[in-house]
Amino acid sequence: MVMDPYNYRNDFPLCREGQKEKLIYFDNACMTLRPQQVIDRLVEYYTFHPGCGGRSLHRISSWVTENYEGARDTIAEFLKAPDRDGVIFTKNATEAINLVSHSFRFNRGDRVLGTDHEHNSNLVPWVQLMNKGVIRYEPVPSMDDNTFDIEKFKEMIPGTRLVSMVHVSNLDGTRIPEKEIVEISHDSGAIVMLDCAQSVPHLKMDMKGLDLDLMVFSGHKAMGPTGTGVLAGKPELINDLDPFIVGGDTVHETGYDRVEFLDPPKKFEAGLQHYSGFIALGTALEYLERVGMDDLHEHELILNRYATSKMKDMVRIMGPSRPEDRGGILPFQVRGLNPHDVAMMLDEIAGVEVRSGKHCVHSWFKGKGEDPSVRASFYLYNTKQEVDVLVDTLSTIIEDFT
Repeated sequence: MVMDPYNYRNDFPLCREGQKEKLIYFDNACMTLRPQQVIDRLVEYYTFHPGCGGRSLHRISSWVTENYEGARDTIAEFLKAPDRDGVIFTKNATEAINLVSHSFRFNRGDRVLGTDHEHNSNLVPWVQLMNKGVIRYEPVPSMDDNTFDIEKFKEMIPGTRLVSMVHVSNLDGTRIPEKEIVEISHDSGAIVMLDCAQSVPHLKMDMKGLDLDLMVFSGHKAMGPTGTGVLAGKPELINDLDPFIVGGDTVHETGYDRVEFLDPPKKFEAGLQHYSGFIALGTALEYLERVGMDDLHEHELILNRYATSKMKDMVRIMGPSRPEDRGGILPFQVRGLNPHDVAMMLDEIAGVEVRSGKHCVHSWFKGKGEDPSVRASFYLYNTKQEVDVLVDTLSTIIEDFT
């Protein structure tokens, strides 16, 4: 079924008809907009239930505890996670990956494999461990079009302890063959963690069906509040992780010379939590369920096909040539123009909001000798009419400045 974005646009304040400032938001790979339902949920907490969860026994605290833990159930169900107690709340995907890098029980010299276009969040923690002499880190080189080289991966997997890879790239939308990677890794005795920051908001997830060991994502890319993220995993792996940040709410009992930690997820969630944020993140994922992830993904492909057909002779599109291989992401370079200048002109001329730069994938740009790019990324509230504005404004910029 073809999704109609006009069924949803009025839920998003920036997209509503009659807005004083008309903006076209194509920076969804960085952060999505939030529907009014998510905003209302945040306001509900701060207006009527502004208390701590899990500490006091009064009705405000009870409401917070019930809804906070209810959000954990919603998130576990959305991910089809192995166990709801294996859903750990963090600030973002970056913190979730750091939790694993600091808490996973590596043996000195263990090898970790990534791709050659990891976001810094899934590169820097491993490079740090490597520079400390704890692990060996190696990226699997991509094919010429930046798609995953499964044959090279098969060559490199023997002797690997952990595979930590981006599921869908924020650079160009390329997706790794996750099922094959999990099967090959498990046959070799390796554990698999996927950075799903760009896949949870766009694709139907099934951790159990995939037999995925660990995964992370950020709420702000899935219409949730900033400062929310998740690490989810198999119970036996989560149980084996040591707490990364410790203190209040992580312990059952303490003494001056001993600590008895709570079971997961509590032992990983130290201190007062972002109660409103996670309650609202649960609301955001419920909204996505109502939209339908398959319909949402197909809508993004329709927009990418449409934009690609209009832009392919105007600009250099990076990554795979087929829009189906880039999901909702369209990265491009305008010959003779600085990408930051292009992004600023799109904003100033037509209120088109895009991202420019190296997109936190500095290693790939440096390794390939590539210049930065402009990145347009689409979501459920974007329309073909908005794509037309992007294309027409780009045409004007190219005509006037090259």
